[in-house]
Amino acid sequence: MSRRHSAQKREVDPDPKFGDIVITKFMNAVMRDGKKSAAETIVYGALDRMEAKAKQDPVVMFRQALDNVMPAVEVRSRRVGGATYQVPVEVRAERRQALAIRWLITAARNRNENTMVERLSAELLDAANNRGTAVKKREDTHKMADANRAFSHYRW
Repeated sequence: MSRRHSAQKREVDPDPKFGDIVITKFMNAVMRDGKKSAAETIVYGALDRMEAKAKQDPVVMFRQALDNVMPAVEVRSRRVGGATYQVPVEVRAERRQALAIRWLITAARNRNENTMVERLSAELLDAANNRGTAVKKREDTHKMADANRAFSHYRW
């Protein structure tokens, strides 16, 4: 991590189908080996599948799923006098979104459905309904922060 300059944030273009920047970020996170068209097929397929199952606007459901997974607090390690404490810290908005996207994709990849489209749509539907592995990850993060509230005075 450079001490001189902070990294410049790159602007991403909105996706072609829905015109949503967050969906583009999600697509970029799904992408492997630079295969954008494959990631596009997976994400759009999952959103179409969600729309068919729930009969609601897929972008609204996607946003709902993302909101249900975003953590408000997390723990960070802090060394004080030879001891390492897990200090609860509020999460910045950008990091909340990045963590939610990462957790959703990881949870989808670890599911048992046959194709990635099925896995992703199922995980997004679960997250939109406040259940599933990604939501559990957020709950665990919050529990950990709550358990370590005693060390919150070490915050920096």
